[in-house]
Amino acid sequence: MAEGEPSYIDYEAFLDPEFSPASFANTLVVATNNATDTPLDLSTPLSRVLFDLQEIDTHIHTLTTKSALPLLTHTRDQTASAGRILKEAEDQVSSVTQGYERLQKEVLQKWESADEARIAAEKSLATVRLARAVARCLTLGRQLEGQLAEVTGRGGGLAAGIDASGPGRDDYRALERAASTIVSLRRMFTETAPGDEGYGLDRVKVIRTLRSELAIPAENMVKSRAQQTVNRFSLSTVSTGTSSHTQSGYKQARDARARFSSAVTILYLLSPIPKDLPSASSFQPELLLSTLHGYMHTAIMSSLNALSRSLSMLPTLEKALSDISAKCQDIFALESLLASLRPPSHPLFPPADFESQASKTTSNSNNNILQLLLGSLDTSSLPSYFWRSLASSLTSRVQEILNRGGVSARTLRSNRDRLKKDLKECVMRGSQLPASSIVAEKGLSASGGNWEREAAVMVSAVANVLEK
Repeated sequence: MAEGEPSYIDYEAFLDPEFSPASFANTLVVATNNATDTPLDLSTPLSRVLFDLQEIDTHIHTLTTKSALPLLTHTRDQTASAGRILKEAEDQVSSVTQGYERLQKEVLQKWESADEARIAAEKSLATVRLARAVARCLTLGRQLEGQLAEVTGRGGGLAAGIDASGPGRDDYRALERAASTIVSLRRMFTETAPGDEGYGLDRVKVIRTLRSELAIPAENMVKSRAQQTVNRFSLSTVSTGTSSHTQSGYKQARDARARFSSAVTILYLLSPIPKDLPSASSFQPELLLSTLHGYMHTAIMSSLNALSRSLSMLPTLEKALSDISAKCQDIFALESLLASLRPPSHPLFPPADFESQASKTTSNSNNNILQLLLGSLDTSSLPSYFWRSLASSLTSRVQEILNRGGVSARTLRSNRDRLKKDLKECVMRGSQLPASSIVAEKGLSASGGNWEREAAVMVSAVANVLEK
């Protein structure tokens, strides 16, 4: 509607966004009728609506006729402007297209070629690294074969001469070197993360053969030899007489110590390392500790069985007590040797941990293999642990003999005074190093500790039962 032109039509109501035809029609009907009339007169509101529509149509026609020329002129100007904008946009698009084609030709194609070269270089590098790792494994395998040949006295290819029960020269230095080589191979085999030296080795057939036919059998053999050496350790049986046997006994003792030290080092190196180990100083060599536990358990159980048999047959008691004191002397010697052994450097620990561990070992005299064993057994002394463990199991054995009754029980009761004396002497005799010459050479000293308490424990284990 032209401004200032009067009109009775409410254009604002029609132009309102919330305009509702139904509400508008209802308003017209209500305005022209009485709500109580029946029927309603719809002709009047309908005429009103038709008249409004005609008026609006006429108004639109009038406005269109008056504004036709300006509308056409505006439309023509808009069309011309759009044409010019389109032409400029097409020119810009054409320029961008030409630039992209030039960029694709000069950069993208070269980048694709460079990327192919990069991928090829990465694959070549991975191949070189894998080949280098394979070569290192094969070198270690050949080195391990030579070391095993020194031990077994045999040559040959993979796994030739690897027999834990077969004869050999017992070259324990060679076994130590073989253990170090096995640990290096184990590190190569267990590195499976990308970027590690041994990554991808499990896909190489010759490496799988090396592992199954040489590394694993060699590890079992070296481990078995070392465990046998620890289990057979004994210095009490070495001759230390004053005649021609003195020098040979001294040599046997020295060789026994050397073999034992090598066996400890081997079992320490071959002990598995937990993946979440925080540092080298917190490493617990499970294989070594379990072997030493087995040595202690065997000594205790064999002594317990021998003493139980001798208590049933008192004539054999003297020999049994002599054997038991010899076993405890071996345990005393074992404790002295372990106290002199420091944890060896482990190839799988980082160099920083090596230096830290070495500095701690130098500054702390208690950082030795013995402390690891004492901590795992929760004791302060191996001989004390031996006597107390033996006494704790002996009471039930004595009670069994008494419960059976008969001559053995009566003889045991009648000889309890002698038995107390013999047990005390056995403890005192067993709680010392086997030979002074061995001690002096090794720089160890016999402990001056008071063993009266252990003797009292052993005597009480028997006497308390006999006196009931």
